[in-house]
Amino acid sequence: MVECLKQKGHVVAVTGDGTNDAPALKVADIGLSMGIQGTEVAKESSDIVILDDNFTTVVTVLKWGRCVYNNIQKFIQFQLTVNVAALVINFVAAASSGEVPLTAVQLLWVNLIMDTLGALALATERPSSDLMNKKPVGRTKPLITGVMWRNLLAQALYQVTVLLILQFKGSAIFHVNKKVKDTLIFNTFVLCQVFNEFNARNLEKKNIFHGILKNRLFVGIVGVTIVLQVIMVEFLRKFADTERLNWTQWAACIGISSLSWPIGCIIKCIPVSNK
Repeated sequence: MVECLKQKGHVVAVTGDGTNDAPALKVADIGLSMGIQGTEVAKESSDIVILDDNFTTVVTVLKWGRCVYNNIQKFIQFQLTVNVAALVINFVAAASSGEVPLTAVQLLWVNLIMDTLGALALATERPSSDLMNKKPVGRTKPLITGVMWRNLLAQALYQVTVLLILQFKGSAIFHVNKKVKDTLIFNTFVLCQVFNEFNARNLEKKNIFHGILKNRLFVGIVGVTIVLQVIMVEFLRKFADTERLNWTQWAACIGISSLSWPIGCIIKCIPVSNK
């Protein structure tokens, strides 16, 4: 039966505790054996051992498994947005003016804080009951879904548009020199990722702040990221090739970046086919 279901494309899980269950546990995609009453043969043939012999534990396992999968998707969407925006802004700027607004050190800084702190923040999201209402993900389903493409392309388009405006019109808008303009671009780009990190908390729901106070680690990591960015811009100017920004310029960077929240809410109103 297990082999028949697998041939039809199903993901098969089998539970068992006896020696006679061992072949099915071995062949199944996921074999679950009993830790107390199960035989040693069954335990060795299974992938997961239920230590308390309680079937409700399986529900917990499923919930955490879906949570891990969902958190991976959140980070992929978040990281692809960062990479697409950085690539496009530097490519367009280099092709049009021969200069890039984001230096190698700044791009390394963005990747450092977004790859590590960003991944850690999104990985700390705990499972919710909503996860169990979703259909199981098939083995042939893509990891990057249509919903993810919708979200990341919308955010990347907004970021690229804003950064290109700052690149070509920033000096005239803010009445600053080139170095301050490049610092504004760098600071706005990083803050856009910080605000977009909140959008990435939920791929489909509009309320991105639901349960955020329960995840203190997420809030703490976002706070640390902001503090590190302030240090990078204001105190490590020689290393980061930046200039100090005044309060008005900081407010402008924050205001521009915060627009990613309403954009994220609006874009989630666009339906996406699950096929």
